[in-house]
Amino acid sequence: MELTPSAERFAGTGSRDADGMAVAAFVLGLVGLLVMNVILGPTAIVLAGLALWRGTARRARALLGLALGVADLTVLAVLLDGQGTVVWNIGG
Repeated sequence: MELTPSAERFAGTGSRDADGMAVAAFVLGLVGLLVMNVILGPTAIVLAGLALWRGTARRARALLGLALGVADLTVLAVLLDGQGTVVWNIGG
């Protein structure tokens, strides 16, 4: 099968997109531990799942993004349960 020039240019983008999603999931999950975990946690989970489904070469990074996304939601649940709000309170 012979690919046209435009098809050759986009032939490897699926793997590259999946790798980018894995890295994005990791970064969003990490940042979500500190700020906006209600938004960044689920986004990290979705991106990690998509990256794993598409067969990323960065499987470990996608799994870390998935774990961090779940940790984001866990932090959110603990903050809501303990303080009744999603605001960090350091000190007395």
